[in-house]
Amino acid sequence: MARPHAASLIEDAFHRRSNALLLGRGWGTRTISHTGYGSQDFVRVLSRVLLSRLRDRPPTSETHGSIRDLRGAGGEQRGWRAFITAGAMNVPVRVIVGGRTTETFSDRSGYIDVVIPDPGLEPGWHAVTIEPEGGTLAHAAVLIIDRETRFGLVSDIDDTVISTSLPRPLIAAWNTFVRQETTRHLVPGMAPLFRTLIGEHPGAPTFYLSTGAWNAAPTLTRFLRRHGYPAGPMLMTDWGPTNTGWFRSGQEHKTEALHRLAREFPKIRWVLIGDDGQHDPKIYGDFARDRPDCVEAIAIRELSPAEQVLSHGIPVSNEEFAPRVRRDVPVCRAPDGYSLLRQLKAVRG
Repeated sequence: MARPHAASLIEDAFHRRSNALLLGRGWGTRTISHTGYGSQDFVRVLSRVLLSRLRDRPPTSETHGSIRDLRGAGGEQRGWRAFITAGAMNVPVRVIVGGRTTETFSDRSGYIDVVIPDPGLEPGWHAVTIEPEGGTLAHAAVLIIDRETRFGLVSDIDDTVISTSLPRPLIAAWNTFVRQETTRHLVPGMAPLFRTLIGEHPGAPTFYLSTGAWNAAPTLTRFLRRHGYPAGPMLMTDWGPTNTGWFRSGQEHKTEALHRLAREFPKIRWVLIGDDGQHDPKIYGDFARDRPDCVEAIAIRELSPAEQVLSHGIPVSNEEFAPRVRRDVPVCRAPDGYSLLRQLKAVRG
């Protein structure tokens, strides 16, 4: 194996030192739960273990029973506090699904991403239990998708369903230091578009695929729920150094996530929803070229000239000319969800 990048070695050394210092001062572990997913064949549990002066409160029976409250409820930090965190490295964690216990460890940044086979759960929403060593247990929601499901949605978030109206390089800083709920704006018609498509296919999943940091997931989920978007897992990323460089590739993250969903749910045909401000047309087009049987349609929200300037500095789309999409995969383009819905209805019959 090649030597890890210097950036990851520096980050790991910093985390080890800070973990030792905080633990020495009596800090304990607390769990931020994220919405997981699976089928009757597997379940993917997602969460993060942090070091905190305030340990998790023992969950009540009411909390355990309210799946709606669990979806995106992990973590109470908002604004910049959600990003100033100390991930607990290599902490032993017990994950309890359907009465079965699986043991795992948090990774170098405190994240837990574990796949458990044969969970014994029926399709629908369920709660799983996560118990880190030295901390109290927490609950996370998981969506179990019927293995016979044939339809699903995958959507980008920024500039597709919600907009910040800020230059792209400043979005991360703005979202870090200002409460996101007060700075986000709805894209017209996108929530009705999602509700209509999901309403036509009971049990169909909605995945929110973003290059944003996991730190923002609870806040974004609360925003989407408040404005009527279907509940669903978020597939985000961990900002910062990797074993190969200083920063993670957002395009690579989205591409890998799409191919993973195609492998996990081979019978589902997806409607892929994104915008033309960055790379969604190319990412979706390449995926449709590689896996045409997995894509029912692509819907691209067209940004206004002002939004294009804020996104990448010029008033027109920079999607690298045209997406490479097979002719039998329809592509719909419109500035809002209402027009996209009309086009999708036409191309889908």
